[in-house]
Amino acid sequence: MLTPEQLVWLLASVARRDRAAFEGLYEATCAKLFGVVLRIVREQALAEEVLQEVYLKIWNSAGQYSPGEALPLAWMVAIARNRAIDVVRKRGGAPLEDAANFEDASDTPAPLSRREMTDELKALLECVGQLEPDRQKLVLLAYYNGWSREQLAAKFDTQLGNVKTWLRSSLLDIRTCLGLA
Repeated sequence: MLTPEQLVWLLASVARRDRAAFEGLYEATCAKLFGVVLRIVREQALAEEVLQEVYLKIWNSAGQYSPGEALPLAWMVAIARNRAIDVVRKRGGAPLEDAANFEDASDTPAPLSRREMTDELKALLECVGQLEPDRQKLVLLAYYNGWSREQLAAKFDTQLGNVKTWLRSSLLDIRTCLGLA
């Protein structure tokens, strides 16, 4: 995996329509983004289709990326996650009544070997670990497993507005912990 600085440089080059930079960006991030999409859509062929749309959006939106607002991979993961959720919703994906099917999804990340874990990831996990246990679970289900806000509201037996508030508050706490706020 490339460093965040290298990804920022690639995104800036993609914004200038540099095809070689786009290929490099794709090679460096496609496995991660595919995993995010696949976890949400749960169908390999559909995940491949969605991934193409994601990279088209990255190609067209690279000029809008701001390094001061988000890490490059986080920005791309957000695009992938949002597109995958949109596709599932449009296809009439799992209704809220089927929320029990989502119980199988992990609310903790799979362990990585120490050499796979970057300093950036270690810092992020440390900050997530400082959240209250329910907020940790909420953040991981939303951003690691790709649960929709509606699914989270059903899981936590609360209103949609509460989920949105809790996520926003948790993300602000994480940003502050990382020194990004």
